Amino acid sequence: METLQTVINFILNDLGAAVFVPALMLIIGLCMKMKFSEAFSSALTLGIAFTGMSILINYMMTSMGDAAQKLAENTGISLPAVDGGWPGMASISWAWPYAFLMFPLTIGINIILLALNQTKTLNVDMWNVWNKIFTAVMVSYISGSAIWGFVAASIQIILELKAGDIWGPEVEKLTGIPGVTVPHFVTLITTILFPIDELLKKIPFFNKPMDADSLKEKIGIFGENSVMGAIIGFLLGLASGYGVAGALQLAVQAATALTLFPMVSKLFSQALSPISEAISDFMKKKFEGKEVFIGLDWPILAGRNELWVAVIITIPVLLVMAIVLPGNQILPFAGIINLSFVIGALLLTDANLGRMIFHGVISAPLFLYGATYFAPYITRLANETGAATVDKGKMLSWSTFEGPDIRYLFSTAFSGNIISIVLLVGWLALFYIMYQNKKKYNATIGMENE
Repeated sequence: METLQTVINFILNDLGAAVFVPALMLIIGLCMKMKFSEAFSSALTLGIAFTGMSILINYMMTSMGDAAQKLAENTGISLPAVDGGWPGMASISWAWPYAFLMFPLTIGINIILLALNQTKTLNVDMWNVWNKIFTAVMVSYISGSAIWGFVAASIQIILELKAGDIWGPEVEKLTGIPGVTVPHFVTLITTILFPIDELLKKIPFFNKPMDADSLKEKIGIFGENSVMGAIIGFLLGLASGYGVAGALQLAVQAATALTLFPMVSKLFSQALSPISEAISDFMKKKFEGKEVFIGLDWPILAGRNELWVAVIITIPVLLVMAIVLPGNQILPFAGIINLSFVIGALLLTDANLGRMIFHGVISAPLFLYGATYFAPYITRLANETGAATVDKGKMLSWSTFEGPDIRYLFSTAFSGNIISIVLLVGWLALFYIMYQNKKKYNATIGMENE
């Protein structure tokens, strides 16, 4: 067990996603009979794409996050829960004594489902195993049973793989990259947003094309990535009290990020298209045309500027909600860039910016109350593992808590709460309905492409 834990720590902490995932893709490419030179070139380009996108995301998070935090400070509000964001949650999750067991569990379930033809997704996004660990810890603490924690994590793994199956065609449509998908836990928010989105489609305003390309056609220069970024950055800078000079600097920073995101995203296509084609050819020969999606982390979608526009616009909404919602105990800080709704919203709405922003607004209370509910348990995990020091009278949490709905239902249902058991069954039923709906939609995408 210690050897396994050492190997896992080396892969995650020493290598990192920018090395591990390309290395894994190199191996997959060679197994698919690619020439070494082609497989190596694709893998190296993928590493460059991950690194470049990580730099841009960190740049965006820092510049926009600092402005948002300044905006929060201007409110003068003091709340007891410190927002550690997802990096804080990931670090303390890996400190859990049973964390290393999640690695083989994730891989094992994936292999079994592939062998049984119950999924088309091969998930190589091993970094986000921490998300399953986090679920297991929360369920273990609240239910009092580590076994129930691993049961909940196993269900999560299956749900992520099934989500990967339905998002594959949408990911290709949005990115132009064939054969990849995003089996990320963050996409499961679509389960409760799905019925709302179906209602929004019946409203003419929300049913019109509203992606970046459509906006360019309607509003001209104001729909350009750089111009949209500049306007949003400038307004956020003014609202944060930066003054004209500071606001202009933030405007240029936002414009830079929104201009470079699509450029870097093209590297993903350049890297993954040859590997995807090789996998497709291999599957046709060996398994009579069996389709397989390679599951990757959400940054392959980060080139869509609708994602960042929706996130930035919803920052003030999240801050206002934090102030006015009764019972909320967390002030957004490290997690203020709300990626927990926007990835799923992007996929669900087909990059319809109007509906994405609407989903961000209505879901904001869910994330804040989720962060408040789980704060004592996150604080307990930090203190027990020594992964973080939390001062007395304070708590540690995450303002944009991923999957607050399903994690709450897991935790309370496995504690024996009858209402939660019923609601969990209802949630799973709603996921099934969405799954079937998206399968039908994907079939229409296929027909359009023929």
